[in-house]
Amino acid sequence: MRTIARHGALAAAGLLCLSALTACANEASSTASSGKGDGKGTKVKIMVGGLDKVIYLPAMLTQRLGYFDSEGLDVELLSEPAGVQAETALVSGQVQGAVGFYDHTLDLQTKGKIVESVVQFSHAPGEVEIVSNKASQKITSAKDFKGKKLGVTGLGSSTDFLTKYLAVKNGVKVSDFTPVAVGAGPTFIAALEKGAIDGGMTTDPTVATILDKKAGKVLLDMRTPEGSQEALGGPYPSSSLYMQTDWVNGHKDTVQKLVNAFVKTLNWMSTHSASEIADKMPADYKQGNGILYAKAIGSTLPMFTKDGVMPENGPETVERVLKAFNPNIKNAKVDLAKTYTSEFVEKAKG
Repeated sequence: MRTIARHGALAAAGLLCLSALTACANEASSTASSGKGDGKGTKVKIMVGGLDKVIYLPAMLTQRLGYFDSEGLDVELLSEPAGVQAETALVSGQVQGAVGFYDHTLDLQTKGKIVESVVQFSHAPGEVEIVSNKASQKITSAKDFKGKKLGVTGLGSSTDFLTKYLAVKNGVKVSDFTPVAVGAGPTFIAALEKGAIDGGMTTDPTVATILDKKAGKVLLDMRTPEGSQEALGGPYPSSSLYMQTDWVNGHKDTVQKLVNAFVKTLNWMSTHSASEIADKMPADYKQGNGILYAKAIGSTLPMFTKDGVMPENGPETVERVLKAFNPNIKNAKVDLAKTYTSEFVEKAKG
């Protein structure tokens, strides 16, 4: 969901700007440290890289099922259109947790920020490479990315990461195509229909809407473990709850409650149909078409774990993918053991 040198400058600027928001950051930190919210329980703020995206569905579903409340938590879910923005909110101290792709933990480590996934929602990216009808004859595989404009949710996002990897894997240099930040949902669809992009990487429900409108075609489908294996060579742990390690170590009781709630949700999802899950979600997520929304959930369900456990060899796959195109990671030693922890998931399972 990343241009490398260009992103480095943008990310640095973004972090400086957000770091200046000391009032917001200090408020978030003090609220969580005190363990008090507004009387409902321990207050925790979590930034999600798109609350209405199916790949991050466990965040809102956990709240709708009442599992945060049952754990004595008052969780405030916030939303940004791209995972990289959720990452920035986390490292700036505005929130205590981020729901986004696990690969950000590796990227951040090379920048001196130690964060870790505390519960892994998925073992596949849940992403789909879509091409416009007009470009479908010219783009039949990732080998055809050269010279094309390809949509990503944001520069430096995991869709940006995966697009670059697919290009490099198929002999196309990252400088040979143009990544375009178009977000998701209506903005992605509009860019595809107007020709602002030739194709792009996105998730459900955007994928379902594009196919329903016959506005584009699927080029690569990574919504299943099999699709991840074919495109990326192994399981690709993606959506997760990740947090700054120092905060985790200082608030283990709160983190355990969060993980307990999410593991309950993942287990609930594994025993209920897409329609039943859709019925639990906010009505506006369906955008007036409940059947299409349930279909979108059904197409993406295979990406989710049932217990929040990091898939075996998943971190290694992510590292290999990032090293293929990201010089920051390629030339750095990443300590994978510091990018995730199984401590809380194991206790939640027990």
